[in-house]
Amino acid sequence: MNQEKFDQLQAVIDEHKGTKGPLMPVMQKAQNIFGAIPFEVQNFIAEKMDVPMTDVYGVSTFYSLFALEPKGENVISVCLGTACYVKGVQDIMDRLKKELDIEVGKTTSDGKFTLEGTRCLGCCGLAPVMTINENVYGRLEAKDVPDILKKY
Repeated sequence: MNQEKFDQLQAVIDEHKGTKGPLMPVMQKAQNIFGAIPFEVQNFIAEKMDVPMTDVYGVSTFYSLFALEPKGENVISVCLGTACYVKGVQDIMDRLKKELDIEVGKTTSDGKFTLEGTRCLGCCGLAPVMTINENVYGRLEAKDVPDILKKY
């Protein structure tokens, strides 16, 4: 990884020393700097802040705003909530995985798409539903997926 980025992160850690509850803001800045918080960055934070690695890893994996690997240019979030599941969202997910040739939680090799499953997008009336970045696609069928992806 880039030493310049680690130097930036060290400056952020130094800035937060002595403040109350510094881990979350430091991790947010780390994600901004690196685009994700991979193991190497987590370890750096733990060592430099003198906190257990388990704390850093726990925060990294608990909060959905943190990513362990960089996300793609377009983030696809597929609702896996009850309404969407009952209305056939698994077919949509399977088609996305096939079209993109990735598994859930992964990013395409060209960095264009990241595929995520989410619990609820709050669009139950449009089930099954997914978002790509800020765009909502509802009442989906698996056959809709290729045309939607072409837009991106």
